[in-house]
Amino acid sequence: MDHFSFLGNSDPQAIESLYQQYLSDPQSVNPAYCEFFRGFDFARQAYADTSGTQVNKEFRVMELINAYRQRGHLFTQTNPVRARRSYQPTLDIENFGLTPADLSRPFHAGKELGLGVAPLTAIIAHLQQTYCKSIGAEYLYIRKPEVVNWLREKMESIQNTPSFSAEKKRNIYHQLKQAAGLEAFIHKKFVGQKRFSLEGSEVVIPGLRALIEKAANLGAGHVVMGMAHRGRLNVLNNILGKPCEYIFKEFEGDDYANGLSLGDVKYHLGYENQTQTPEGGQINLMLVPNPSHLEAVLPVLQGVARARIDSDYGGDADKVVPVAIHGDAAIAAQGVVYEVVQMAQLPGYHTGGTIHVVINNQIGFTTNYLEARSSTYCTDVAKVTRCPVFHVNGDDAEALVYVMELAMEYRHRFHTDVFVDVLSYRKHGHNEGDEPRFTQPTLYKAIASHSNVRDIYAQHLMQQGLLTPAEHHQAMEAYDQHLESRYEIARSFPHVVIHPFNAGSTQRFRYATQADFEENLPTAIPEDMLQDLAQKVNQLPVEKPFFKKVHKIINDRLQLIANNQCDWAMAEQLAFASLLTQGYPVRLSGQDAQRGTFAHRHAAFTVEDTDEKFIPLQHLDATQAPFTVYNSLLSEYGVLGFEYGHALAAPKGLTLWEAQFGDFSNVAQVVIDQYLSSAEEKWGLQNGLVLLLPHGYEGQGPEHSSARLERFLSLAANGNLQIVNPTTPANFFHLLRRQVMRDIRIPLVVFTPKSLLRHPLCLSPLEAFTNGAFQPIIDDADVLAPSVTRVIFCTGKIYYDLLARKQALNASDVAIIRIEQLHPFPLNAFINTVAQYPNALLHLWVQEEPQNMGAWEYLRSQNLPVELIPIARLVSASPATGLNRLHQKGQDEIINKVFKPCHCDKRLKYCGLQCMEGKTREEILQQHLYFTEPSRFSI
Repeated sequence: MDHFSFLGNSDPQAIESLYQQYLSDPQSVNPAYCEFFRGFDFARQAYADTSGTQVNKEFRVMELINAYRQRGHLFTQTNPVRARRSYQPTLDIENFGLTPADLSRPFHAGKELGLGVAPLTAIIAHLQQTYCKSIGAEYLYIRKPEVVNWLREKMESIQNTPSFSAEKKRNIYHQLKQAAGLEAFIHKKFVGQKRFSLEGSEVVIPGLRALIEKAANLGAGHVVMGMAHRGRLNVLNNILGKPCEYIFKEFEGDDYANGLSLGDVKYHLGYENQTQTPEGGQINLMLVPNPSHLEAVLPVLQGVARARIDSDYGGDADKVVPVAIHGDAAIAAQGVVYEVVQMAQLPGYHTGGTIHVVINNQIGFTTNYLEARSSTYCTDVAKVTRCPVFHVNGDDAEALVYVMELAMEYRHRFHTDVFVDVLSYRKHGHNEGDEPRFTQPTLYKAIASHSNVRDIYAQHLMQQGLLTPAEHHQAMEAYDQHLESRYEIARSFPHVVIHPFNAGSTQRFRYATQADFEENLPTAIPEDMLQDLAQKVNQLPVEKPFFKKVHKIINDRLQLIANNQCDWAMAEQLAFASLLTQGYPVRLSGQDAQRGTFAHRHAAFTVEDTDEKFIPLQHLDATQAPFTVYNSLLSEYGVLGFEYGHALAAPKGLTLWEAQFGDFSNVAQVVIDQYLSSAEEKWGLQNGLVLLLPHGYEGQGPEHSSARLERFLSLAANGNLQIVNPTTPANFFHLLRRQVMRDIRIPLVVFTPKSLLRHPLCLSPLEAFTNGAFQPIIDDADVLAPSVTRVIFCTGKIYYDLLARKQALNASDVAIIRIEQLHPFPLNAFINTVAQYPNALLHLWVQEEPQNMGAWEYLRSQNLPVELIPIARLVSASPATGLNRLHQKGQDEIINKVFKPCHCDKRLKYCGLQCMEGKTREEILQQHLYFTEPSRFSI
């Protein structure tokens, strides 16, 4: 809170009494009042009036000062094209017990502003200039006095709009000239084409340039930026240095030079470059690719920044500055903004503070801002985490440059988010082919007659004698000629050239080919290494006390190892530990990632009666790579986006996100659609992020059963995703190791178990870890191939249900084959497996999910050598039932259709080899699978 905010609600007579008490015994007065009285020691001032009237007036002036600090932003001149709205209460002096007669009267309260004893007119003028001109500030809600004091001193120390050197002013003009000139040139050359221009907000360019130069001066090595489409082309050229000829070619190119199959529109592309500051420093700039889903890039850029902080700068957040550029409609309405703001101070996601810049056009697509939000400002989300907000007039270039430098200095000092709201306008409609006057005739009438910020600033410099009209005209002409020459170069290019984003980090990796998915990369580890790691991940410090059940967990794991077996949780621990000791960093996050939603992982153990946590995977040896595991905030969209960004910028390591239940990945569908599945094809991005999605039908209801396998499969094409449903701990182990040991980076979606985490058959022998590799298909090792008449294909948990029935019936003529990797589909392995059973009469596909879900429709689209007959639940709009008994009936019916009770010979438990001998396939289908019979549960 502000030092003297308590004065606003105080009774002057009571304050006078306290003052008299202070004169008698300063130590007896509250320290806050004591500080105030010490600065305004009225009794020793040269006042003839000692009746208390002057003291009362002094306090009234202090109330006025505090009111300007608190509410001055409501009365600013920050809107270039709209009349200022009226707010109450006003800052009129009459509302503070002051009169016009007091205007010429000197007040010691002026010392609070650094003015010394000053007349009320000077005090008000200073407050007006500080809080009610081109800059409005909101910061008094911040609870840290040192932050409030610092911001107040920074704000109130300027008498006028900040004074810059002539050279700096010319630089600002030069940047405005380039920003406005580029937009005008594109508008002239590519009439009516979409570009989402920056016209009306060109002031953002010198603002960003000032921020970047300040960051470099403060020692930053990277600025990581994310923004939507508005003004992106201008930022790419004038901030990141993307050659304008590349941009021009993107307006009229036919194909890509570097083999991108589809690519993306020009105003979604990313870029990175290194720039030099006027002082001679260098700084790396990154603009993350972004889809049209507004704010989707926000968590991604945070993850990129965090990876840079950890991997490049040893955790020093001062070295990397995240900058998020928002639209006003988006920042106010998109929920992911709130998610990311809530991440800002959390240990797993802290990036040292993000500078949020709002290009505030005061309108959405066609929606007036009064219809676009309920809050006063589009930036009011900042108040959730008590971050400062600056509102700046988009026509005042020097004011924005000052605020951007101030924001950067604030971030460097206090490491929290800071928001800069640039009130401006867009000259055209939502895009250049849109007519805004259909819906906003009044606003666009004002915009039509409004001068460009470049010309406004040029007039400002002319008045100061720093620029002449002729120089202004010549500068614009010269820049236009420069752009014309670059346009001619662009026309000579045979193809569109896309500079890959993040190329420096991924240069050691290549794009995958089909052969990569047909090879079994050796991922086994030596026996002595396995035994050593098994002991280390199950070792607790003897000097620290732990909950007694923790020791049981450790002992049970060690006993499994002693019995030459390994369960799912232990397989994961061994995969992580082996990668860490081989130099691969591992980062895992999710809502319950440390313990695991199903209490299986226990990657962190809490010391009893403390908040201290011991993480065995961080104590393997002195040379191991870093291991981190974070319990995330209750977010999917924001956290998955963050981890995608982290994996993007740290491709050497293994980055994993675990959903609490696989179903909850629905909430992050934007990241899955726009980044995970398509980013390589659109932008050439390589990303090895791993999604762990608990999946399986166990009667837990429609939101705790299905991770929506069919959705991921519908997004799968050309090897863009690895979609895997492993059924053994060893296969999971090899899968995780394969993910980072290969020299390709493709997202991996793993459908992980729930009930199988403790299933007595879901165990792997230790030799499965010291030999072999990941198996995309697991054949049935317990049958004689020539005797098999029925081949069952399945994936995931239902294998164990089928296996239990097969063993109970001793069904030796049935082979159960598990497809562990669904995409890229292992067609050659499938063909080879089918060939092992030449006498098979039926080939079934069995799944737990309804027929319109799961993998069935995907499998039908594969060029399979046999016709599969589906056995599944009935088509459904909901993934699963909420009644456990109903679930079990459906599950039993699926299994019963595979192992149908025999009607041919009542003595037989199921229709097997004996019944099928001598019958045609059509007879078998008709008599032994009752597809035509009515069923409540399955087909």
